[in-house]
Amino acid sequence: MQKQQELEQKQWVLLEKAVLASTKEARKSRIWGIFFKLLTFGYLIAVLAIYLQQSNLNGVSASTGGHVAVVQVRGEIASDSEASADNIISGLRAAFDHPDTKVVVLKINSPGGSPVQSGYVYDEVMRLKALHSDVPVYAVISDTGASGAYYIAAAADYIYADKASIVGSIGVTAVSFGFPEAMQKLGVERRQFTSGEHKAFLDAFAPLKEDEKKLFEALLNNVHQQFIAAVKQGRGERLKDDPNMFSGLFWSGEQALELGLIDGLKTTSQVAREAGYEKIIDFSPKPNPFDQFAEKFGVSIGKGAAQVLGMDSGVALK
Repeated sequence: MQKQQELEQKQWVLLEKAVLASTKEARKSRIWGIFFKLLTFGYLIAVLAIYLQQSNLNGVSASTGGHVAVVQVRGEIASDSEASADNIISGLRAAFDHPDTKVVVLKINSPGGSPVQSGYVYDEVMRLKALHSDVPVYAVISDTGASGAYYIAAAADYIYADKASIVGSIGVTAVSFGFPEAMQKLGVERRQFTSGEHKAFLDAFAPLKEDEKKLFEALLNNVHQQFIAAVKQGRGERLKDDPNMFSGLFWSGEQALELGLIDGLKTTSQVAREAGYEKIIDFSPKPNPFDQFAEKFGVSIGKGAAQVLGMDSGVALK
């Protein structure tokens, strides 16, 4: 009987220890949970403070006494990129609307992209120039201002670049592939059903039709002529008579100056100093910091999962 009581007592002691240990662990977990929640909350507050500070530094609502407004045209010009027409036009409107804006600079570093997006920006620059005739517009090309990027630059009153910048490429291109013979060799039959003679226009798995080739070339030529007309309208008599001007070739800034594609070799800072307003404010739309955080957080998780699963091959789509 005594042994049984001793055994039961030991069991209660062990149970008590287990409960105490579990309570301690639960308390630790709660403390760490609260700590990480406070840390996350503090991080979000810090991001918000930085965002508000950057918004104030933008000078959109503050008086500056006169400044040069910069709008970035950076990277590929496309509807879903940083250099989309929506982003660029939003920055331009904010720049022109500010009462202390004395000069607007399109700061360009782009190989080009969509002729539609470029055309939108070109037309909007022309419209804003007509509304604000007292505010000159400059385009300053850094590394590259080619194709659609030069399309946009042509709307400016003056274009500047570095002597080694890549400038020009006034042309239109479309690239695809064709695999009809490969399909035959592989013994693959393509079954396509269409309504309309040219609905499967330029199908990569069918032989190229001569009439469709001519139609597509006519389409590209039409867009090319729109590009040429925009450049001629923007540059006027400054363009030199050169047979290669609209051939799609590109030149260094030094060569572009000789051809009349640009007006000089200057940086944004030089333009600002010469205009008499050394204060430069970037009016380019800033991404939402919370969206940036969420995107980076998501990418980090994705990369971590890929590494765990052995899927991180280092291949990226660009």
